[in-house]
Amino acid sequence: MVIFHCSGCGAALTPPLTLLPAVPAPPPYEQPRPGARGPGATIPQGHYAIETEPWGAPYEPYPQDGDGPSQRRAGWKSDERGTLKSAGPRGNIVLHPDDAADLKMLVEASMGCCGGPSGDQGLNRACRCGKPVATLAADCSTVYELHLDAASVRAEETLD
Repeated sequence: MVIFHCSGCGAALTPPLTLLPAVPAPPPYEQPRPGARGPGATIPQGHYAIETEPWGAPYEPYPQDGDGPSQRRAGWKSDERGTLKSAGPRGNIVLHPDDAADLKMLVEASMGCCGGPSGDQGLNRACRCGKPVATLAADCSTVYELHLDAASVRAEETLD
């Protein structure tokens, strides 16, 4: 099991978590999370997985006949440049949002159409010391998961 800590101040950000072999597909939209539209959490509480593909901001243009959505487990994105593909970091630590519930929302966080954070603008959650450490995606039109930035956290193995 692993506990993730802020690389800035050393504070524990999560309880002990167990590694999954891969990031699972999110549940279908027909199984919404309580109190919201959209799918339930991608990762079960008490677990984490490593995102091997690019995820999140920045986004770069790519041909419309490209090889799929902008990023795994999320839909298509576009702007004035055309269809976009994630050029964000690889190696994010994906977990259930409630497993890092004490993170603070950054004021700059972009909200989606249903009032939840879309996760499109990059890091939107910070440690209590103020260091940005994670991106929460929790709007009705996206997955429901938290991405710890691998460069902003450190893992500590536990004996649990």
